[in-house]
Amino acid sequence: MSIVHSDGLGQFQQDNATPHVSRVSTKWLQEHSSDFRHFHWPPKSPEMNIIEDIRDALLQVVENRSPPPRTPMDLWTVLKDEWCELSPRYF
Repeated sequence: MSIVHSDGLGQFQQDNATPHVSRVSTKWLQEHSSDFRHFHWPPKSPEMNIIEDIRDALLQVVENRSPPPRTPMDLWTVLKDEWCELSPRYF
């Protein structure tokens, strides 16, 4: 493991991505389980993916805006305004 802690163990966060749950990678993880701590990540967990959820929400608002922002300053203004309007579920 390239990243280790004082106990000599690495850390692996299972994000349930398709490449990480293939037979080959699952077998490798089992064979090397003594080398690292394995933390499970709930699928689509909003607590773990908060920045992705916020980015997606802001992107959707900007893409659906009519007229669209034309300058970087327009975009910045739209993002700030929409940030303040985000649902509390994102936080």
